Amino acid sequence: MIQGRDHVFHRDWRKTLPMIDRGEGVYLYDRQGKRYLDASGGPAVINIGHGVKEVIDSMLEQARKVCFPYVGHFISEAQIELSRKVVEFAPPGMSRVYFVSGGSEATEIALKVARQYHLSKGDPSRVKIIGRWQGYHGATIGALSVSGHTSRRNDYQPYLLNFPHIPPSYCYRCPWDKAYPACGIVCAHELEKVIKQEGQAHVAAFIAEPLVGNSLGAVPPPPEYFPIIREICDRYGILFIADEVITGFGRTGKNFGIDHWKVVPDVIITGKGTGSGYTPLGAVIVHQRVFEAFEKSERPAFFMGYTYSGNPLSCAAGLAVLGYIEKNRLVERSAQMGKYLFERLARLKDLPMVGDIRGKGLLLGIEFVKDKAKKTPFERSRKISETLTDKAFQNGLILMSGAGTADGVSGDHTVVSPPFIITERQIDELAELLEKSIREVYAQVG
Repeated sequence: MIQGRDHVFHRDWRKTLPMIDRGEGVYLYDRQGKRYLDASGGPAVINIGHGVKEVIDSMLEQARKVCFPYVGHFISEAQIELSRKVVEFAPPGMSRVYFVSGGSEATEIALKVARQYHLSKGDPSRVKIIGRWQGYHGATIGALSVSGHTSRRNDYQPYLLNFPHIPPSYCYRCPWDKAYPACGIVCAHELEKVIKQEGQAHVAAFIAEPLVGNSLGAVPPPPEYFPIIREICDRYGILFIADEVITGFGRTGKNFGIDHWKVVPDVIITGKGTGSGYTPLGAVIVHQRVFEAFEKSERPAFFMGYTYSGNPLSCAAGLAVLGYIEKNRLVERSAQMGKYLFERLARLKDLPMVGDIRGKGLLLGIEFVKDKAKKTPFERSRKISETLTDKAFQNGLILMSGAGTADGVSGDHTVVSPPFIITERQIDELAELLEKSIREVYAQVG
């Protein structure tokens, strides 16, 4: 079918997309038989690879029983078993799981959990959620309000809630022009400053991605960052929400991205890899200390649901996905293959427009610059990241492009986040196609 003659409201109605035919492992194939190496993982969705029989069989088995009873009427075995498995993966103390259809929904539920938590504690004035500039937490209005990705917020500014933001932890382009470790981790202490400015009595929570994902290009913080954040949140009585929509369930080589810093959040939100693309699935994982506030409260049960929350078909798929990750030790494999991927892509630092390569596990970002010494970004009008993504796609490599890297407006990067099952040979293929594509773009833009 030719795009433009169908009835789909396409995300980009100016582009003509190839028709997908099938997926196998780390590859996708279009109707013309062309093969694409899925180096973006969908983006950062396909953790276990395409076409895993065990997951498909689990979905069929559940579908033969029942696909959908309303969560307000029934509980299912699949939902109970998946909640147990999620808690097994999660940091210690995380004890309750609310299932949703994806990351944006998970963010919305987390914001409501924070609000209801403080109402239950007798603090009704705590309403503000602090986010970070250049972070991204979803496309819905509440999620966009706590997000700090400028271009995604612009058109919807009149609808957004007036939530405060702090600069990201971004050592390559420190907002304070400092260098680690002499910087004193000022990026973390900025949270306390903003809490005081907004008024402690008005702040409910702080939300952050352990590694800023597609919106900033897999940027990790310095080691001290999240321990300082945790201490500040505890001292001022606000909740710490970890956005693990991209980093959850093994993407960074740990069960959750926050595990790298041995910090336990109050709330974790997940999406993407929770169902590995086999079904729309996400979750909100709540620490026992937060849930106890609800148990002790005299407030009635509160409305925070979605029609498809916890449906057994999605839960059965998610349970099979997490079981497959566990059975095949794919979290450990993500760490192992991530090390090889980083070593392989490190060679690209010699290319003229590659400024920085960063990340953890199988979540790596490459930032492009016009002047490597000065870290000068390309003019946004040149659309470097989009041009690279298109060139790579022509070469049979699927990447995710990102813009606004430097300051929310200027700057370009790409994110590499392949399935955990990728082999060293396939990483070599990925690296070769990526280098070829970067060289072709540089020859084009000079």
